[in-house]
Amino acid sequence: MPADTKPAHSGTLSLALDFGPLLVFFLGYKFLGMIVGTAAFMVAIVIAVIVSKWKLGRVSPMLWLSAALVLFFGGLTIYFHDQSFIQLKPTIIYAFFALMLFAGLARGKPLLKYLLQAAYDGLSHTGWMKLSRNWALFFVAMAIANEAMRRSMSFDTWLAVKVWGVTIVSVIFAAANIPMLMRHGLKLGDEPASDDLGETTPPQG
Repeated sequence: MPADTKPAHSGTLSLALDFGPLLVFFLGYKFLGMIVGTAAFMVAIVIAVIVSKWKLGRVSPMLWLSAALVLFFGGLTIYFHDQSFIQLKPTIIYAFFALMLFAGLARGKPLLKYLLQAAYDGLSHTGWMKLSRNWALFFVAMAIANEAMRRSMSFDTWLAVKVWGVTIVSVIFAAANIPMLMRHGLKLGDEPASDDLGETTPPQG
């Protein structure tokens, strides 16, 4: 879907598609138990993929990866009745995206630019590189934190932290990057982007 025809509410919808299945899992586990909660999680992530394709015209790489891992590790969780499989999924997602972002940085290509461009209008190449670096480091920290939490916490505590704590930390981290992004051309609303002299735009394609 072209950027200029993207629905204005797509940011909110994308957040709901990312967070919704996890909330379904949390509620399903709390009220119906591990197996039903995991099955509900699997169904919810498939619905999220379908809705994303229908409403946004695309499915983000993170949602594709999350759906594949939820179905795989969710299936293992149900088959073996072992919740440790579903706890491993976030570590793999965080590690995968950290590796991808670092690989892009090593080649001088900020991969976040191709995932989030509509959300960061006007951002310069240097801004994208710094943002990709910051999120790569964040994903490394989150992978380590998830491993520490799943090994040291009860499943109930881990799940509560995963649903609420990780979401809040991610939002705070994203907000903390805004001042840096504004120095590198980010437009907020109708505010014109500041000049970013001396910085080049990466080649397209």
